[in-house]
Amino acid sequence: MAEPKKAVFRIVINGTMEAVFRELTKTGEPQGAVFNAVLTLGEPGLVRGRKMQMRTGSGKHAIVAGEVVEHEAPTRFAHTHRFTQHDDPSCTVVYDLRKVEGGVEVTLTVENIPAGTKTETEMMRGGDFILKNLKAIVETGRPPFGTRLMYAMFGALEFVLPARTKSENWPL
Repeated sequence: MAEPKKAVFRIVINGTMEAVFRELTKTGEPQGAVFNAVLTLGEPGLVRGRKMQMRTGSGKHAIVAGEVVEHEAPTRFAHTHRFTQHDDPSCTVVYDLRKVEGGVEVTLTVENIPAGTKTETEMMRGGDFILKNLKAIVETGRPPFGTRLMYAMFGALEFVLPARTKSENWPL
């Protein structure tokens, strides 16, 4: 396998550090910026080493499994990331926030992306998507219309997800 890759995505959001950080770390409700997945923890609290998943809205499927690497509100959140539908190794997702003129600069860095994998393809496409939706949610209160339609389709088509993604196959 080729050397792991790194990808960096950046955006400025007209909002507060707290509002942006909350959107990235909220649990128990869909994260509109992150494919409408629900951040689910094995135990309450974003604590280093704590198991986490990104689940479908119904909770029946775990799309991503990982663990919290770092949580420093409201400036940094990092976690390992493994798509449950692929056999690819994990990578690490890091959100860094800093106050700038005009709002908050959010840097999304994906480290140790397994090169030549489905994970690489999905992570390279997902970074800009996540940040653009995050910006829309913080600035307007909701994702763009096209994204909302896509999320409605995700919900309607959840039944086609592979059986290996069922939450019971990924205990927290």
